[in-house]
Parts: sequence; structure tokens; C-alpha cells
Amino acid sequence: MATAASISTDRTTCPICLEVFDNPKALPCLHAFCLKCLQGQFHDKSSGNEASCPICRKDFRIPLDGIGGLQHHFYVQEMVDERNMRPDSCDKHSDKQVELYCHDCNENICIKCLTAVHRNHNYGEIREVADSFKQSINDDDERIVSAISGVQEQSGQTKRSEEEFISEVEDVKKIVLATGDIVKRSFERSVDDQINDVLTELQAVKSESTHQAINVQEACQLALVSMESFHTYSRELLDKGRPSDVTRAARELHERAEKFLNNDVTAVKHHPPHVTFTPADVTQMKCITLIGKLAVTTNEQSGRSQCCIRIDSHLHLVVSGP
Repeated sequence: MATAASISTDRTTCPICLEVFDNPKALPCLHAFCLKCLQGQFHDKSSGNEASCPICRKDFRIPLDGIGGLQHHFYVQEMVDERNMRPDSCDKHSDKQVELYCHDCNENICIKCLTAVHRNHNYGEIREVADSFKQSINDDDERIVSAISGVQEQSGQTKRSEEEFISEVEDVKKIVLATGDIVKRSFERSVDDQINDVLTELQAVKSESTHQAINVQEACQLALVSMESFHTYSRELLDKGRPSDVTRAARELHERAEKFLNNDVTAVKHHPPHVTFTPADVTQMKCITLIGKLAVTTNEQSGRSQCCIRIDSHLHLVVSGP
């Protein structure tokens, strides 16, 4: 039967290196690993790539700022601290506890640090500074949450617009095929090549629009992963983090929030073209080009792409912008 000591040891031991957690990071499935172990495990992965939890194999997406952007596992860190009986010690003087925060150097310091280096710097007590940082982190997080809504709306609108466009393309394809059947019955020659030419150009328009939609969707999804990770980490820090944790993370969190908000992915929009097809009166057709020729013209106006497609002679396919 496992003892309380052995259970505690298991919970404070990284399942990869089998040593006490060093800077534990939480995956979306809540399994914890050392930051350095995750960096080694996924050394061949880039930001935005999908990866799998080494324990449960559940997929997750690597944040835009890399593995280091995963949220800190405060619960595991607390157990590690309790196991090691380690107070919130100074990074430079392990026998001293941090009591102050230096605004000039952006670090927690002890009294010994103050007298040695930071005497003339702008500093304050950690608990008081943490309260002000908490408000800043909360403000940034609220802005991120608001931005998330905008990105989600942008992603949904792009998906809906592209679905409508693909439906129009399929309708045009049916009309082109039906018109081709009439032409083949009306003339004693094959028009398969001309039909294929029209359908090939139509497919090219569809593929280009789909490619643009995928790019917008991927940009939205990458932004959502990073911002939702920021939101989760911020709430965890505000709810469970110690004052010293707050002061350590505040500056970096604020810079990340500004980076997300300044990079407005909702400004990149996808406007698929509108597709229609007008079949000719094939009984009146006298031109050599029986099915017609597809021409594509794209104009950029006010940031919106407008596409016009025409088939010459009496049989014409018209595709106009939104």
C-alpha cells in the first residue's frame, strides 16, 4: 500500500526525467512536466504545431511563443515547495527571503540585495506591488477576453462565407455540366475539352478562395490558442499565485498582452467571390467555341477582393465580387 510520503513524491516528480519538477508547466489535459523536459520532448516542433501529451496522448497546439508559453502549474509548484520546505528565497542569496520588488531591475530582492545593489533604485514591498500588478494583469486579461470574442466571430464568419461560396461553385458546376450536355446533343462534335477547361478554371477560383479562407482560419486559431493560454495562465496566477509569482510574471504578461492586442488578426478578412452561371441559348449558337472561354479579373478595392469571371460569346459565366 502506497504511503502518504510516496504519493507526495510521485506528485512532485516529473514523469519524463523522474526528478523533482523544475519549473513545472501544465498541458491543456492538466498533466505536468518540467519546462526543460517538454522542450527536449518537442524540440522538433514549432509554434502552432500540434503535439501529444507524453502521458495521455491528448493533442494540443504549441503556443505562438513556444513551449515556454504554456501556463505554470501552480498546484504542482506548491507541492514541490512544501516537499523541499523551500521558502520564497532570494535568487542571489538563498539564505534570505525576498521582501521587496525593484521596479528599475524588474525583480524580487531581499534586504541584502537592497543594501548591496538596489539602495538608490525605485522599490516597494512585494505584497503592495503585487496588488497593483494584479490589477494590471486583470485589466490586460479582460482586454484579451474581449479580443478573443472578436477573433471567434471573425473565424466563424470566414467559415460561413466560404461554405456559401463553395455551395455557389457547386451550383455553377451543375449548370456548366447541364449546358455541356445540351451542346453535345445539339452538335455532332465533342465538347468535353471545352467543358473541362471551364470547370478547371472554376475549380482554380474555388481553390484560391479556399486557400485564402484556410489562411485566415489558421491565423485565427493560432491567435486563439495563444490568447486563451494567456487568459488561463492569468486567471491561475491571480487566483493561486503568490505575490512573488505575480511580481515575477507581471512585466512579461503585460508585454505579451500588448503584443496580442497590437497584432489584430481580425483585420485580415476573407471575402469569397459571388459565382453565377448564365447558360446560352445553344440553339442560336454559331461560334466555334461552343462552351465558352473563362476569363478571371480580380480588383482590389478598399481592401476587399472583387472577382469577375466571364465566358465569351453567347454562353457566359459571370462571377462577381461580394
